Amino acid sequence: MKKAILATKVGMTQIFSDDGVLTPVTVLQAGPCVVTQVKTVENDGYSAVQVGFVDKRAKLVAKPQKGAFDKAGVSYKRYVREFKFEDAENYQVAQEIRADIFAAGDKIDATAVSKGKGFQGAIKRHGQHRGPMTHGSKYHRHAGSNGAASDPSRVFKGKRMPGHMGAKKVTVQNLEVVRVDAENNLLLVRGAVPGPRKALVTVKETVKSGK
Repeated sequence: MKKAILATKVGMTQIFSDDGVLTPVTVLQAGPCVVTQVKTVENDGYSAVQVGFVDKRAKLVAKPQKGAFDKAGVSYKRYVREFKFEDAENYQVAQEIRADIFAAGDKIDATAVSKGKGFQGAIKRHGQHRGPMTHGSKYHRHAGSNGAASDPSRVFKGKRMPGHMGAKKVTVQNLEVVRVDAENNLLLVRGAVPGPRKALVTVKETVKSGK
């Protein structure tokens, strides 16, 4: 991995290209992230860059975290993540990673926690079909049969049933960066990105660039 950054989701809008084509985009506030630690094979057993994102009040930071931030000489951060960059040794503590690490046309993977939907039925959760609504039918939005009778006398694991929906870690792959606003640290990404507004989004170069 060569490029990655932490961002928060601002929302969706639309932009027009020079030839008048409308493109729906998700606006991400990407960085600035600050390097809080550079991990090396000699000291840590692997090579990585630890970054912090979004300032946090001092009274909300635990003492061990304060010590780590003070040692790095950076302000206290709300989010701390690691990226295994191929050139991790080239980064310096307190160095900033900004939105201009990406450029228009880059393909990325966006990871975030999806919107929570609460407890939902099988139709909304899994896209199952409903039963007939008339002619005396008493089967409408139920999940249908859960399995056979005396054999096997149980419900198989993985059976799609009603339950908690959403609030899971989701990655959308191979999205395109349409525009980069380096001055305001904004990324405009074609299409939808998981999560509600203000959600933390991890943006990495795509793993499917060659396909």
